[in-house]
Amino acid sequence: MMIVTIAIGLGLGLIGLGIIGMLISGIQSLIKGKQDVKKIVTMLVPFAVFAVAYGVFGDVTQAGVATMIFMIAAMILLVFLTGLRGTFNL
Repeated sequence: MMIVTIAIGLGLGLIGLGIIGMLISGIQSLIKGKQDVKKIVTMLVPFAVFAVAYGVFGDVTQAGVATMIFMIAAMILLVFLTGLRGTFNL
């Protein structure tokens, strides 16, 4: 039973280190001008949606589900608009 707790802790620690590494790498790329600010802002949208949903619901689980539903709806809308734009050559 103790080995499971240790394994889960190590796994979560590795995930945390990976996220920290990605953040540092992204910040360095932004500073060096290798990344476009629009792309980074686009990647921050789910976090902003989650923050607003958490402020509204006050519960992490409900905020996560609301974020997922919002992002799926946004994806469907954008796919529809992209297809519509391609169909009518707008």
